[in-house]
Amino acid sequence: MEIIDGEGLILGRLASEVASELLKVRGKRITIVNAERVLISGSKVSILKDYKRRKDQGSREQGPYFPKMPDRILKRTIRGMLPYKRERGRDAFSRLRVYLGIPREYAGQERKRVESADAERLSIAKYVTLGEVSEKLGWAPK
Repeated sequence: MEIIDGEGLILGRLASEVASELLKVRGKRITIVNAERVLISGSKVSILKDYKRRKDQGSREQGPYFPKMPDRILKRTIRGMLPYKRERGRDAFSRLRVYLGIPREYAGQERKRVESADAERLSIAKYVTLGEVSEKLGWAPK
């Protein structure tokens, strides 16, 4: 099992790395902690507008449903990079766990960083955290 610390990592790059790893290595389990600290690169205004538009697109009953919580947004982003309608993609997606903060069972364990998704690679300092986006969508952190 691999534990990845999401703090300071770029959402899209992290999601693509995790998706390819889940598909590549059969049976590998990946856990992502600190989902609310994952970064989305770009202008804060345009990111918030885009996520708000997605949320307002449909209803919970009729779909498409888009999540508000940061861990679920991250998981949904990774799902979009998997062939989740096929058995191979469903199997890969079932081996993914995403958490807010660091749960007790993972507190003392070593956490890996995905170097290709590090925010230091950004050429500009425009970004917003997944937690901030979620709060604007209506998520209330405990």
